[in-house]
Amino acid sequence: MTFCIITCTYNAVRELPRTLESVRRQSYRNVCHIIIDGKSSDGTAEMAYEYAANATGAHHVEVVSEKDKGLYDAMNKGIMQAKGDYIVFLNAGDTLASDTTLEEIARQLKRLGGEEPPAVIYGNTDIVDEEGFFLRPRRLQPPENLTWKSFIKGMLVCHQAFYARTDLAKETPYNLAYRFSADVDWCIRIMKLAQQKGLQLHNTHTTLCKYLDGGMTVKNHRASLIERFRIMKKHYGLLLTIIVHLWFVIRK
Repeated sequence: MTFCIITCTYNAVRELPRTLESVRRQSYRNVCHIIIDGKSSDGTAEMAYEYAANATGAHHVEVVSEKDKGLYDAMNKGIMQAKGDYIVFLNAGDTLASDTTLEEIARQLKRLGGEEPPAVIYGNTDIVDEEGFFLRPRRLQPPENLTWKSFIKGMLVCHQAFYARTDLAKETPYNLAYRFSADVDWCIRIMKLAQQKGLQLHNTHTTLCKYLDGGMTVKNHRASLIERFRIMKKHYGLLLTIIVHLWFVIRK
């Protein structure tokens, strides 16, 4: 079992070391770490290349530093380059929950057995500050049994705690028409594809990542909300989307 971790960066020389160290320290060594840098000018790319040069054993690192059309374009580049069984996106400042996170996932998959591995592996998320200190558990929690319909209630699984089978991810690139919430659309489409193929989604019942507070969708909150409405309308229909958003307003 090989995990492919994709890290997209741009001028993240301060945040990136924590992410690289988290991957480097994993007790599970069958890891391909792909770093897609947007031609940074602050030393980020040089740091990534040094990290790659020092990788050992089954811990394989690939670095690409070139201009891109934004975060989701960079993510698509990562998917095209991905190897291994599962991919997960872990961007600069984000970390795996512990040094044994990948080992625990691999152990659970081995216990599952079966001819077809799950389409998606998912779990919980903790929110951390810029220094990596715990702030709080993520407000939205994964449901016991996740399906593509679950996201009508919001993005219940954090992108960084959503491991997709690599073969399915390659069939489902990010839609670059979305600037802030293409990850929501991507997760839904991955889960729809899983349902079409009769594949299971596996709940690890454990915290899988530590997510840096204040990501792109937080910094562009209004635009992100508008875009998410469009995505939900596309997948769930206008009426249900309006009803759910009215419920959000009432609940607040």
